[in-house]
Amino acid sequence: MTTEARTRDPRTVRELPGSRRPDLIAAGCGALLVTAAVCIGQVIERADGTLRVNWPPLYAVWEPHLGFGTPAAITIALAVITCGPALAERLPWRALLVTAWTASLAWIFSLALVDGWHRGVARRLTTRYEYLRAVDRFDDVGAALREFDRHILFGFPDPWPAHVAGHPPGAVLTFVGLDRIGLGGGSWAGIWCIVLGSTASAAALVAVRALADESLARRAAPFLVLAPSAIWTGASADGYFTAVAAGSVALLALAATGTGRSAAAAALGAGLLFGLTCYLSYGLTLFAVISAAVLVIARTARPLPLWSAGALVVPAAFTLAGFDWWQAYHLLVERYYQGAAGVRPYSYWVWANLACTVVLVGFATVAGLRRSLAAQPSAVRRLLRRRPSEGPPTSTDRLALLVLAALLAVAVADLSGMSKAETERIWLPFALWLLPAAALLPAGTRRGWLTAQAVLALLVNHLLFTGW
Repeated sequence: MTTEARTRDPRTVRELPGSRRPDLIAAGCGALLVTAAVCIGQVIERADGTLRVNWPPLYAVWEPHLGFGTPAAITIALAVITCGPALAERLPWRALLVTAWTASLAWIFSLALVDGWHRGVARRLTTRYEYLRAVDRFDDVGAALREFDRHILFGFPDPWPAHVAGHPPGAVLTFVGLDRIGLGGGSWAGIWCIVLGSTASAAALVAVRALADESLARRAAPFLVLAPSAIWTGASADGYFTAVAAGSVALLALAATGTGRSAAAAALGAGLLFGLTCYLSYGLTLFAVISAAVLVIARTARPLPLWSAGALVVPAAFTLAGFDWWQAYHLLVERYYQGAAGVRPYSYWVWANLACTVVLVGFATVAGLRRSLAAQPSAVRRLLRRRPSEGPPTSTDRLALLVLAALLAVAVADLSGMSKAETERIWLPFALWLLPAAALLPAGTRRGWLTAQAVLALLVNHLLFTGW
């Protein structure tokens, strides 16, 4: 079914049936999970310090504060709550995309500026753990790539800073490139991550419209803008990674649901961005799960050849330059357990990471996830056509399946043990695809849920000083 046909599908306006009480119960369970993670985490950290975070489960310190971003953040939140749902319904599609992007940009910037320009933006990527500390070591890019593996482990000469060692070199090379064109330093790096990170909301809207329908994309728009995840998008490199991965999924959705040269170009572009995604963060190879779900939902493998060709470009370039992805990954695992992960207890973080995710996506998303999971059995049956009388998957089914794929990626990342703490930042790319689940919430409750999202984000940002 084409995107235009899905927009006209009368089933697109149908909401999931059921009482609203289960939504509140689901949100309450999310709040209890966060509370348990905080309380138990405090006990463990005070007893033996093995969690290695100051305010478990978040990587943060208790520091109530205001900043010159506070009035702007409150104003933007009120504007989205009061006007967002109506505007999302009325605006022309392209205008909605631009509005979602600019509103996301304003929300992310305002939250970052609550901490002030220097602490909130300019210094974020200049700490001893960060990428900018290694930019000067890439005067000879070829030599640095060939010797990249030699500096991953502690105990060897000049080990990379934690975030450089913990990622493929595509991440640090981004900031090397900015430096080479005259945009060096923490301010430009922070601006790059915030501006690029804010585009992810528009990319998600494009994908939801292509795979589900325009009505659901419009319902999701205010929730994609007013997400608590904005706290960690500004200004972390993971916000930038989120945008690249989101662009890959959006282009693949267009390729899978379109035809002609534009679909072919989208497939190639999706592959290129997926290849780049894998060289920005090892863990983002799990976007193969979400990409596969896009093709399953669209019920086509047509984009695969061009997508595969595009996906090989970046890996081929890095391999020819002398960087061995697999060897570096295995060394990273060793480096990972040389540091804090070696003492952080899996038994706590395997469930506390999920509490971090609740804070990251907000209670509205938790309620939407409940509705997505409730829709899964019938959605899968319709997708597989096991009961022809039920008909093909509805737009709600398709959205629920996309959300489920993101949830599956999160589960794999969690169980791997390679994500102990800081998942409120590390899982930003996956969290983006959980947010559209809020589109399944009843129309009459959306302003209330948006208020819950804004209040959570504002409280976390003003009561805690978050870091990474």
